[in-house]
Amino acid sequence: RQHEAPRRVKRAWVIPPISVSENHKRIPHLLVQIKSDKQQPGGVIYSIKGPGVDEEPLGIFSIDKFSGKVFLNAMLDREENDRYRLRAFALDLGGVTLEDPTDLEIIVVDQNDNRPLFRQDVFTGRVVEGAEPGTCVLTVDATDADDPDTDNAALRYSILEQGAAGMFSINASTGEICTARPGLDRETMGVYNLTVQAADMSGDGLTTTAMAVIYLEDINDNPPEFTKEEFSMEVEEQAVGVDVGKVFVHDKDLAGSPSWLAKFTILEGDPEGAFAIRTDPHTNDGVLSVVKVGTGQPGDTGAHRGSHGSADPWSFPQPLDHEVRDRFELTVSVQNERPLEPSAPASPRALATVRVRVRDVNEAPVFRENPRRISVLEGTPPGTPITTYTASDPDTHQIQTLSYALLYDPAEWLQLDPHTGTVRTKRELLHPSAFLQGGWYIALLLARDDAEPPLSATGTLSIEILEVNDHAPQLQPPAGVLCGRPGRGGTLLLGATDDDRPPHGAPFHFQLSPQHPQLARNWSLARFNGEVTHAVLAVLAELPEGLYSLPLLLRDSGTPPREQQQLLNVSVCHCGRDGTCLDGALAAATAGAGITLGALLIILGSTILLLLLAALGAARVRGRRRALRKGLLQRSRDDMRDNILNYDEQGGGEEDQDAYDINQLRHPELFSSRAKPPLRRDAPLSSGTPMAPRKLPSSPSDIEDFINEGLEAADSDPSVPPYDTALIYDYEGSGSVASPLSSIVSSLTDEDQDYDYLNEWGPRFRRLADLYG
Repeated sequence: RQHEAPRRVKRAWVIPPISVSENHKRIPHLLVQIKSDKQQPGGVIYSIKGPGVDEEPLGIFSIDKFSGKVFLNAMLDREENDRYRLRAFALDLGGVTLEDPTDLEIIVVDQNDNRPLFRQDVFTGRVVEGAEPGTCVLTVDATDADDPDTDNAALRYSILEQGAAGMFSINASTGEICTARPGLDRETMGVYNLTVQAADMSGDGLTTTAMAVIYLEDINDNPPEFTKEEFSMEVEEQAVGVDVGKVFVHDKDLAGSPSWLAKFTILEGDPEGAFAIRTDPHTNDGVLSVVKVGTGQPGDTGAHRGSHGSADPWSFPQPLDHEVRDRFELTVSVQNERPLEPSAPASPRALATVRVRVRDVNEAPVFRENPRRISVLEGTPPGTPITTYTASDPDTHQIQTLSYALLYDPAEWLQLDPHTGTVRTKRELLHPSAFLQGGWYIALLLARDDAEPPLSATGTLSIEILEVNDHAPQLQPPAGVLCGRPGRGGTLLLGATDDDRPPHGAPFHFQLSPQHPQLARNWSLARFNGEVTHAVLAVLAELPEGLYSLPLLLRDSGTPPREQQQLLNVSVCHCGRDGTCLDGALAAATAGAGITLGALLIILGSTILLLLLAALGAARVRGRRRALRKGLLQRSRDDMRDNILNYDEQGGGEEDQDAYDINQLRHPELFSSRAKPPLRRDAPLSSGTPMAPRKLPSSPSDIEDFINEGLEAADSDPSVPPYDTALIYDYEGSGSVASPLSSIVSSLTDEDQDYDYLNEWGPRFRRLADLYG
């Protein structure tokens, strides 16, 4: 069929809102009947959709599809949903829409089914004690889930219970609680518990209750008071920093608050400032204590002392002394840290008397001068009294005897009289010493009384070791070298050292010995550029080369001055154009201006040792030649150790199996004059036969000729490399079982050598045994 154009819905199909009360108990309940004016022969089918039908919550509403009656099937709760909007449809039997869908609105009418609810079960507030009437403390508030536009949610507040006083009132509309009467006193009642009520229907409906707790804040309206007028205490003499006792107070204000905290002051009876009083923060009592010696102003540590009869606030109090004062009577006052409120009743300041008895005890001896400082000359002989160091006993009411002992004497320089305290030197005081600290020697003395139990004290004795000028300056260096031509390098820088400390050392005075005035013709001695420790020796006239010994006189600046004459060995060399020495041998012998006498002695000793070794070697060579002539296997009648086999080979070491033929050692008969000498396997293939041994010199004067002949023979021997070529040997290996050989120059002196074994070597070594044994 043809599609019909939309037409305006008639007013009969528009359904006005439907109101229904919440909590309706008659179920099902007819709400409305809808009808369409387009009735068909077969009838009209009605339906509804929306929340409560086919949407959550389901099943609340339903419709009779033939009659169009809409029913309520469950109780409604306005607080969950205050209205429902549905859509109504009208269809023919074939399912064709007869009318356009229309809205169906169902409004839930409120009932007073909810009590008011306070936002919290307990409300708290604070107000100071003594607050004026009308002072607001806190506000209580409640809510109601019913419709706020109706009386169901109209709340009114009231106080159901607050005690008999009736100190507070509440605003019925706002719930604000304020003070109603004067006279709030925390010391009488510190906390008020109020029961408040909220009612809907403007106070005539449902009700609920809550608690309102009001705390009174403390103010300083009560001064502290002593529990009694007099207190008695006792303390030992010499006690410092100890608590003597407590004075007790009472304050009605809140414990722990600034209005409760007390402050104590000593007004009278302590002119020396020996006592202080502080507040115990836990009990609020006054704690009387003895001031620590040397603490300065007691007020800086939380203790208080009044201005009446008190000592200078910056003076240091002395320890309690029974012999000086055996009792004190103190006047102590107390007040709050925070001043009283103007509204508090006026009252005088609380005072109490504190009596303190000083108990006598044994006191340790006292060194009045500690440390004791004295001065002693260096080198003071043993047994010399240097001081008397004694202590005093403060116990004047007791008869006691003091004895003394050395507690610390690291160098054991001192001895002490145990009865008189006289200190004497035990041994000579030396300087410098490892026991001195900046020139001072520190010792500790012990003084002890004979009480029971005995007490002791320690005194420090500081001894300054005064320097004595007991050392003359020493020339440094004692030898030197210079050119023998004036103005051309003919100067030598000299210095000096002194073991004495200032002022007994530098500046030093250098001069040529006055006992030898002729030295001034060739030599001059002057200070070097203003130095206090150096001088310059200069040549005045051209001198021949050689060694000169100049006696010099050196003097220090001590009191009295010490002087000493010393020899200066000067080597004068040949001068070059630039003022330097041309003689290299002379320069090497002196090792420049800085060579010492010890170095010269070492060089000289080394030269003598080399000459002796050369003579010994020559003697051994001559012995070997003689042994070859007599036969290598023939034993010497003088000494078996004189049979030394000569193979004219060095070899490459113990593990060099190529340099030597081992048969040379096993068969020495091959070296007879008739046998052909074996060839070295490490020599060139063209090596010739070695030359026959030469005849040893018959006297030491022929040693030079013997050496020169040996050199010539070595140069002309074709079986060895050239004389100026280094011999190359194979690797010798490691781990030799033989003992190491000492180096010839392993020691520059013979002091650590034992040459007695030379006496056992026979007559050939008797000369060396006489020299070194």
